[in-house]
Amino acid sequence: MTAQNQNARQHMVFAIVVGEHSGDTLGAGLITSLQKKHPNAKFIGIGGPKMQALGFESLFAMDELSVMGLVEVLGRIRRLLHVRKTLTDYFTSNKPAVFIGIDAPDFNIGLELKLKAQGIKTVHYVSPSVWAWREKRIFKIAKATDMVLALLPFEKAFYDKHNVPCTFVGHPLADDIPMQSDKALARTKLGLAQDKKILALMPGSRGGELSRLLGDFFASAKQLQAQDSDLVFVAPMISEQRVEQFNALKAELAPDLAVKVILNQTQTVMAASDCLLTASGTVTLEAALIKRPMVICYKFSPVTFYLARWLVKLEWFSLPNLLANKSLVPELLQKQVCPDNIVPLIKERLYHDQSQLNNSYQSIHLQLKCDASEQAAKAVLAVLSTKP
Repeated sequence: MTAQNQNARQHMVFAIVVGEHSGDTLGAGLITSLQKKHPNAKFIGIGGPKMQALGFESLFAMDELSVMGLVEVLGRIRRLLHVRKTLTDYFTSNKPAVFIGIDAPDFNIGLELKLKAQGIKTVHYVSPSVWAWREKRIFKIAKATDMVLALLPFEKAFYDKHNVPCTFVGHPLADDIPMQSDKALARTKLGLAQDKKILALMPGSRGGELSRLLGDFFASAKQLQAQDSDLVFVAPMISEQRVEQFNALKAELAPDLAVKVILNQTQTVMAASDCLLTASGTVTLEAALIKRPMVICYKFSPVTFYLARWLVKLEWFSLPNLLANKSLVPELLQKQVCPDNIVPLIKERLYHDQSQLNNSYQSIHLQLKCDASEQAAKAVLAVLSTKP
């Protein structure tokens, strides 16, 4: 390789777009691994605080893309289209070595389709749930991407069946979270009692999730506290904005309920807890890797739920159950999310032995522990080395 070519590779530009905090974590891990091989590379697009701390240049705030649900997206469609067109024009004029869309499939797949048509190589990191619903999207994905990076092993099997390039890289959370999480140490770090039962209230990272779930979470917590006055409640929050929303809803719905709100220490809170009452999402995988019992709840807006129920083909919606391929942890959806269902499920997990559950969690952890960020970086660079 000539010095000129080496210099060009050292200064290559990686375009990355993420839409939420879990994507920011994946992006930060990928950037760290790519920087080991290309220390002078430039990273630009849309990213969160973890990516920006590594020198990433974000053209828009990541929260612009943090919208979930069919109805919710429609309310922001004009702004989302403006952001996507701006990025399309920018990357078409300033061509990166590769574009990497991390999650946010409804936004990123369309962007990848336009950029690939302009001769830009594209990678999609985190498979959309094509195996769950809207299966025909796989043909658009095949047209839009040069490679899909899958976090879960059953996803690669689906892509292989359709002859779409896909690499299973494992999940960075399985690399980062220790095989055994020390409950006593986590409680010491957070200043929590060692001799009390602790329940974590985890209503999600989006404003809509909090507004839909917290009423039932607070009502359940009040019933549980009435039956066990020593029970401690903690609530990890990912931002000051969510803390304010949580506190406002608590003041309205459960002003006398004592809850310790903890900012930006979600994994430590989970490790300190005996059980979790949580929204669905990536956090349920974190909980399985930390190996804590949980009850998983989710509520869509009514119209989104009406549409989704006809499209989704899955027996389960949570990652622990999908990975175990069985009903490992309880799931409550829509009208099932109520204290009458939540309270007995939480009591069973707070006060009865859960050691058998840990064996299944251990299997999931080993399955996903693959040095994911390094594998993802290798796959991205392999795409760069292929001919157009």
